[in-house]
Amino acid sequence: MSNTPNDYYNGTRPDIYEFLPSEYTKVLEIGCGHGGFRPNLKANCEYWGVEPFSSAYNKASEVLNYTLHGTYDDVSSEIPNNYFDLIICNDVIEHMVDHDKFFDDIKSKMTNNGSIVGSIPNVRFLPNLLSLIFNKDWEYQDSGILDRTHLRFFTKKSLLRTITQHGYTIEKFNGINNLSYKPTSLRKMLKIISVNIIGKDTLSLQFAFRIKKLSLSN
Repeated sequence: MSNTPNDYYNGTRPDIYEFLPSEYTKVLEIGCGHGGFRPNLKANCEYWGVEPFSSAYNKASEVLNYTLHGTYDDVSSEIPNNYFDLIICNDVIEHMVDHDKFFDDIKSKMTNNGSIVGSIPNVRFLPNLLSLIFNKDWEYQDSGILDRTHLRFFTKKSLLRTITQHGYTIEKFNGINNLSYKPTSLRKMLKIISVNIIGKDTLSLQFAFRIKKLSLSN
């Protein structure tokens, strides 16, 4: 029984909308939750989802065209090859036992011009860094960057390296859900320190991306 907050499966993720490609017809979402991403997609696209948690799977089955119950590894044989022109992976890759295997295997499910769009938490997020420095602790939580179900942790540098090492080209990559600061607060000073000393990447809670398979000609 998971103690993950229920809203973990409800997210509509409008912050990912700008990363979607302009054209797609067949979509596969890994870790689709309740199917809350549906409003971001074209109304006439064919929408598949993979979801391991039974309660979320049952709700997603009411929204998606096809829903598979299990992890990606559990159901990959049931997913058609060379079929999807858009794969959605919102905050799911960090939960995978073998994310390297996933990046290689998912290519077989994509069309030649297909895209992967998704997001991954940033372990170098400034509040997390400050907690490590000043609290001298790494305490797992029910949700967030130190979610106890996370099996992998990424920085901007390690995520970019992972993407390119597995034979993808990056079409769009940005930090999202960034820290905001009031003009005359201590946080403004922290922002200056973060940008100029620690690195601008520490302002982003997550990184979002759109990537494609490298063509054989490349």
